[in-house]
Amino acid sequence: MDLSEQDRLALEQLEEELWREETRFDRERMMEIIAPDFVEFGRSGGIYRREDSLAISRQPIDAVLPLPDFEARLLHPDIAQVTYNSAVTYNGVVQRARRSSIWSRIPGGWILRFHQGTPYDT
Repeated sequence: MDLSEQDRLALEQLEEELWREETRFDRERMMEIIAPDFVEFGRSGGIYRREDSLAISRQPIDAVLPLPDFEARLLHPDIAQVTYNSAVTYNGVVQRARRSSIWSRIPGGWILRFHQGTPYDT
């Protein structure tokens, strides 16, 4: 199974929306792309549900975009996994993580079901 270039670009754009302040803190937009049954195993080790993600207070996001080492692959015709590395600066300190997300195709696009961030040092 090959992922079309159109789907790869759509998934990359969706992931980047999670790292852009103007979209990440737009609750309506996040409700469109984060599934009701969403679960995240955060870089911190915490477990977060959809409502936890939607409740995050607006804050500056200083992330490297485009997402480094972005890759996407189909696990099933309507399920894709994306992986990439993140580098985000908080209070002058760069935090790096290897990221993985699972997206499901729904009518009209993709919805985020699962995300995990694992810290790493360069």
